[in-house]
Amino acid sequence: SSQLPDPAIEDQGQDYIRPILNKYAAVCVRCPGYGTRTNTVVLIDSEGCVTFTERNMINADVNQWQTSTYEFKLHS
Repeated sequence: SSQLPDPAIEDQGQDYIRPILNKYAAVCVRCPGYGTRTNTVVLIDSEGCVTFTERNMINADVNQWQTSTYEFKLHS
């Protein structure tokens, strides 16, 4: 089964982010003792407003994730 697009991220920006994920999303690796532990999305709009969202696996448990989002403006 496919891990992409990531359901936790898909609802953020819906129609905007889905085409980006479909085009640029990397494969989510799942192997014993090895695999994807962090997903990061960085969005920058034309006004220099940045949304940085990162999802991290907690204690190497594929069922436990913590999502952090930071928003800031780039200095010009």
